[in-house]
Amino acid sequence: MSATDPVVRTVSGAVRGRTADGLAVFRGIPFAEAPVGEARFAAPRPARPWEGVRDAYAFGPPPPQDTGLAGPAGALPEGDDWLTVNVWTPAPDPAARRPVMVWIYGGAYKLGHSGSPGYDARRIAADGDLVVVTLNYRLGMEGFAHIEGAPANRGLLDQVAALEWVRDNIAAFGGDPDQVTVFGESAGAGSVASLMAMPRAAGLFRRAIAQSVPGTFFSDALARDIGAALADEIGLRPTVADLCAVAPDQLVEAGQALAPKMPRNVARWGQAAPTVTPFSPVVDGDVLPVTPWQALVSGSSRDVDLVVGHNRDENRLFTAMAGKLGRISGERASAALGLYAPGGEAAYRAAFPDASANDLYERVQTDWLFAMPSLRLAEAHLAGGGRSHVYELTWPAPADGGALGACHALDVPLLFGTFQADLGLLLFAGAEPSAEALALSARIRASWTAFARTSDPGWPAYDTQRRLVQVLDAEPVVAPDPQEASRRLWEGYEFGALPLLKPGE
Repeated sequence: MSATDPVVRTVSGAVRGRTADGLAVFRGIPFAEAPVGEARFAAPRPARPWEGVRDAYAFGPPPPQDTGLAGPAGALPEGDDWLTVNVWTPAPDPAARRPVMVWIYGGAYKLGHSGSPGYDARRIAADGDLVVVTLNYRLGMEGFAHIEGAPANRGLLDQVAALEWVRDNIAAFGGDPDQVTVFGESAGAGSVASLMAMPRAAGLFRRAIAQSVPGTFFSDALARDIGAALADEIGLRPTVADLCAVAPDQLVEAGQALAPKMPRNVARWGQAAPTVTPFSPVVDGDVLPVTPWQALVSGSSRDVDLVVGHNRDENRLFTAMAGKLGRISGERASAALGLYAPGGEAAYRAAFPDASANDLYERVQTDWLFAMPSLRLAEAHLAGGGRSHVYELTWPAPADGGALGACHALDVPLLFGTFQADLGLLLFAGAEPSAEALALSARIRASWTAFARTSDPGWPAYDTQRRLVQVLDAEPVVAPDPQEASRRLWEGYEFGALPLLKPGE
């Protein structure tokens, strides 16, 4: 402890942070009570007040989760106080009223941690002269499985609680609670889209940035059936009474056991099965009344300005992780086209006549899972009276000689400038970033922080006449409809809640 360490008083008590790189940084501040014991599987409860000054030097423990490339690494604190926030601020001065950006991590709704080195927000806070908040939320069975007697979408309710904490406390850290931007990638972008559709989140943020919105939202029936399959992995029923005494790690193992079995259940779970992800937001009619696309068309967040986009070659990351990059057979491509393509395989082959089987496989899965859901979110927001700006990242990851292309999650190390952490290590092959990478990284940060400050990221708003899109590459350009062929294939397709095709026995 130093006499110069910054101290801020929150509604629950005072916290002491550290000063580093010209910023005051506070880590591991509880925004809700630990969701264990009687609070397990419940909606988040307010954090218990504390006496004195609480040291906010270390990130809170990660929520129980699957392991993976973006999962926790290295020595991390243990404990069950999973629901914490972290704050980077140029100065904890209540008079400063700086814009606030709140980051929501991705990870297929089953992994992720705000303390991961790849989410070090110091460059965003410093370059943008604003306040950045990162948060933890419950994952996997704790946060998203359908459990009888528990509210649906507990992970999303955690995010709402964190945003309420920002509303009530961020002024003391130098932030403006009326100038909050939520931003997230992958499952984090799906969370951002969900928050825009949730009545409970109304008024908690003014702007939103959604990076690679996944189109996977579960119907209530599908979530119930998958929840029963998850509980069955440990021989129990999917109820609070059965699961409340089960150790969190055992529930994680249930998810890990079910995931590889999912592709064998296409007849039962349809398009959700090959994703090997048994967790997604549930359109339950209450916490999430309808899908984000339906909500935005109806004008649910017309007063929230939106930046949304995707990476050109999203699916290559997953193909590479499966050891199949460049090795997709015609049979496997046909199966993917049959499952996902509107109009079937013939439509995609006609639209992309020169594409190989491998390219068609990558294209249709990128379109179904991220590219078209992201574009349609912008269009839905526009139809509901909102304002959207659309981007596409086309700059290729340096690893493997560029074979990964502009793959999924490449935008994260570019945005945070964390090239030597988490996925950055994989996508940049552990090498120092080139001048080109650094310039693109700085440009993305400048656009995101300008949007958080002014609602203008530096390129025109999207409309259905010109369809102007910011293409992020070594030489960024604004281009009309760079994914026109795919967009036309998906015209009229509704991104609804994924249905249950055949109940389990």
